[in-house]
Amino acid sequence: MDIMGMMKKAGAMQAKMAEMQAELENITVDGAAGGGMVSVVITAKGVLKSVTIDPSLLKADEKEILEDLIVAAHTEARQKAEGLLEEKMKAVTAGIGLPPGFKLPF
Repeated sequence: MDIMGMMKKAGAMQAKMAEMQAELENITVDGAAGGGMVSVVITAKGVLKSVTIDPSLLKADEKEILEDLIVAAHTEARQKAEGLLEEKMKAVTAGIGLPPGFKLPF
């Protein structure tokens, strides 16, 4: 095992991860629920940026439905963000040879 080679790769990976963390602040993903009646936009890090609600849902007796749709839309967007993050991490850790199931902290 080449320790110097591994250290060099680890340093390069650390630089790539720092770059990726900064990039994730600017990448947005969207999620929708209720056939698009509620949509949200979040950053790849999970920060909620906007919520759009179809005016037909703005009725007092539909409050619970609206709340559920907002949560569902956010969940969908968060899942997309996690998938995007996973893809980016594969690119960053390519060639490092991490053990199966090993997760890096974000």
